[in-house]
Amino acid sequence: MRVSLIVAVAENGVIGHNNDLVWRLRDDMQFFAVTTRGHCVITGRKNYESIPDRFRPLKDRTNIVVTRNSAYNAPGAVVVNSLEAALEVAEKRGEEEVFIIGGGQIYREMLASGKVDRQYITHVSAAPEGDTFFELDYLEQGWSRIDLMRHDADDRNEFAFCVSRYDHNEQKAS
Repeated sequence: MRVSLIVAVAENGVIGHNNDLVWRLRDDMQFFAVTTRGHCVITGRKNYESIPDRFRPLKDRTNIVVTRNSAYNAPGAVVVNSLEAALEVAEKRGEEEVFIIGGGQIYREMLASGKVDRQYITHVSAAPEGDTFFELDYLEQGWSRIDLMRHDADDRNEFAFCVSRYDHNEQKAS
């Protein structure tokens, strides 16, 4: 099973502020929906709660919510207490590619685990204020980059952005 991470990141590393997005990029949201549809998505509780109620759980995906709160209830989603348990759920469902969709702590833990095979990163041409960050420094070694699409700012997209796919250069043992 491929473990992929998907995130939109500003030039200053910001990915969110007050548990919300810091931009409106409709074409990036469409890319996210098309890319993750039909797959398991793993999210932390705070990130899951930041999704507007009308979109929760994310449609046409198995939503797996990671939280330390064993009493947490997320109707329509699978709730687990660790990232390892989340990956096990995806594996048992026969998932070919599972997506880590945030938030900041979940991204950090998954990258530190060394289990991420692929990253879909939307590089946003902006430097907004924020309180949640994603570190891009480690991409300098060990990852190959393919640019998938570029968008200028327009009436659908507040800022210009580029979506890139990064594949880990080392083969992982199964």
